[in-house]
Amino acid sequence: MNPNDILPEETAALGDVRLRILNAASHLIASGGSAAVTTRAVATAAGVQAPTIYRFFGDKRGLLNALAEHELASYIARKDDQEPHSDPVEDLRIGWNMHIAFCLDNPELFAVLVNVSGTDGPSAATEWGKQILRRRIHRIAQVGRLTTSEDRALATVQSAGTGMVLTLLQQPNKQKDTGLSAFIRDMTIASITSGKDQYRQEKRRPQTAAAELKSTLDGVDILSAGERHFLDELLDRIASAA
Repeated sequence: MNPNDILPEETAALGDVRLRILNAASHLIASGGSAAVTTRAVATAAGVQAPTIYRFFGDKRGLLNALAEHELASYIARKDDQEPHSDPVEDLRIGWNMHIAFCLDNPELFAVLVNVSGTDGPSAATEWGKQILRRRIHRIAQVGRLTTSEDRALATVQSAGTGMVLTLLQQPNKQKDTGLSAFIRDMTIASITSGKDQYRQEKRRPQTAAAELKSTLDGVDILSAGERHFLDELLDRIASAA
């Protein structure tokens, strides 16, 4: 069937069936883990025939991947709706806590997400979450508290967060180190931010930032003489701009 021949009401109906299947799979994985998500069990819970699941998702792996993306997108939407904290570093701490809590509350979904092959690149939900984290890091850079590049800070937080979840999931419940996440969180944030305790409420002027950067260039030895001269000239022009 040509997709262009499908009526709007038929498209809506197909969307409802797909969502019903995902909701059924979500309840099953929450109660019994990924092993409980069999085609027969999902079909029965969703009130559909087994071939319908294959039509939408291909196989069980496709269903699990779609389920992980569905749950991740719902979580990220809630995260994105939150009002940012006035202190961008504290905002990053809040984001870390939410992410770790979500992954620990949904270990089966986390396992699916970290095992996705990624042959087609990051999913839409994963990319959305990455952009939220990037915005948090960018806010830290804007107030002059980021001590590395935004790309490196992003990779640092992502890798630390994933490792943190894996570590906690591997610990027996009775032996879980409940303070480990906060400890690693603070170490990670300290490694990419300045040690200032107070967020500078005033907006930083580019002139001030340029002057501050120029004052630190004596410790930079990776520039050639020509590059250093050119950078000095640019920073002087920005710093002296009206």
